[in-house]
Amino acid sequence: MQDLFSDDLEVMDIKGWKVTNFSADSFNPQEARMALEDKYWPITEVTDRFDRQSVSFQLSKKGCLHRWLKYKEGFSADLVKMLLDDFHLQKGDVVADPFMGSGTTAVVSVLDGYNSLGFDILPMSKIAIQAKTLIYEYDLLELQRMLDEIATLNVPIGYTDKTPEISITRHGYPIATSYELAYYKDYFSKSNYSDNAKILLELCMLNSLERISYSAKDGQYLRWDWRCPKIIEASKARVKAGRKPFVVKLDKGVLPSLKQVLSEELEFVIEDIKSFQENGKKGIDVKCDFIEGSVLFELPKIKADSINAVISSPPYCNRYDYTRTYAMELAYLGVTETGIRKLRQDLLSCTVENKSKTDILKEFYSDIERFDTYERVMDVIRANDALQEINQALKHRSENGEINNKGVLRMVDGYFTELTFLFAELYRVCKPGAHVAFVNDNVRYAGEVIPVDFLTTSLAEQIGFKPIKVYTLRQQKGNSSQQMKKYGRVALRKSITIWKK
Repeated sequence: MQDLFSDDLEVMDIKGWKVTNFSADSFNPQEARMALEDKYWPITEVTDRFDRQSVSFQLSKKGCLHRWLKYKEGFSADLVKMLLDDFHLQKGDVVADPFMGSGTTAVVSVLDGYNSLGFDILPMSKIAIQAKTLIYEYDLLELQRMLDEIATLNVPIGYTDKTPEISITRHGYPIATSYELAYYKDYFSKSNYSDNAKILLELCMLNSLERISYSAKDGQYLRWDWRCPKIIEASKARVKAGRKPFVVKLDKGVLPSLKQVLSEELEFVIEDIKSFQENGKKGIDVKCDFIEGSVLFELPKIKADSINAVISSPPYCNRYDYTRTYAMELAYLGVTETGIRKLRQDLLSCTVENKSKTDILKEFYSDIERFDTYERVMDVIRANDALQEINQALKHRSENGEINNKGVLRMVDGYFTELTFLFAELYRVCKPGAHVAFVNDNVRYAGEVIPVDFLTTSLAEQIGFKPIKVYTLRQQKGNSSQQMKKYGRVALRKSITIWKK
């Protein structure tokens, strides 16, 4: 395998990947962003080694074990494996993931003989990690008994409990399915099956929800089938008010029952477990530590110089709201409206609804008697010319009426502010020589290109990391149709940035 950090990698044609105009119609200054482009292009490699499938969940959908939770924002096991090989780690080293998601980094690391440490704020992640890392501990006979019992389990006549709902998920299932979800959850929670089996079943339940519901994940939104009662109600209300009814194109066809989908999910999970237990490395003596909560406030509690590598993909600066995308799963797990709002604010700022965390971070670092860290990070942020240029450019676009939601300005500033605090803590907890890999997309708002790959590399370098490589995929990301119509098309890079302590 070709070494990721070799100096003699083939240099491909840069045309189309190196940005030559960051501000449409030269509306705003762009010198600082151009300076970053010139500074980091020498370590940038346009490559075929990785592609959009490997830096997304697409390959993992077909991968044994990694398909257990359909997590659209994850990356593939192949990507993690290649990076682990390139980092030349020793067995037993610790690999961290600040944004664990479905746990691909953790699972690949543990199966390869490395300890894992990860953080995530969404409760689905905890369940996925627990279920996946128990791969060699499951009793196959017990799981088969559970599968057989599901086939005979029926909701009692007269049962009236329904699965929990929040406003966004209201009437999200056929009524019979809502009863099924509530009954199955209650039935198995009171059963005599082992905790391991119950955790696995909970994950299979989560993975079943989209198929049995009227919803479909679509980017940052949930789309709804035209038969969903709340869509029908809303259309009737529009007609009554003299407006045209909604035009809803989504038709998911005949929705299967929970019994059918859950049986299918558990059946192929059992096949995965059987394959691993027959062919895998039993007796692995490494561990996976999962910390539920915001990495911004949990990572500072980790011992300095204790991490050997970091492989992660943070939420992108693209307005996606994970609490909406995964509303069905969160509601099923009992997260309330208040809990959803709190989760939304505690997530890394990536939506227009996020409020600034600067005051909270200031108070936090003061409370843990590390206020000097807070001041140092804020100095790094203020000293980054490209970030300040971007903030000013978006402000000017907003004043010119080109940004319809001023939350974009707060989101972008908060996103890079919070990432800089993360980079500072990663530098503290990483051992000398540790490599850090981040997958991210460049973005564009109101004609202003934000080079996320080079900007985060710049902030990390100010913290103390040494930039090593910026891998840029041949496949580029497009712009929204609205932006292309108004500002023209600018190809956006999807990159893997590599730094070293």
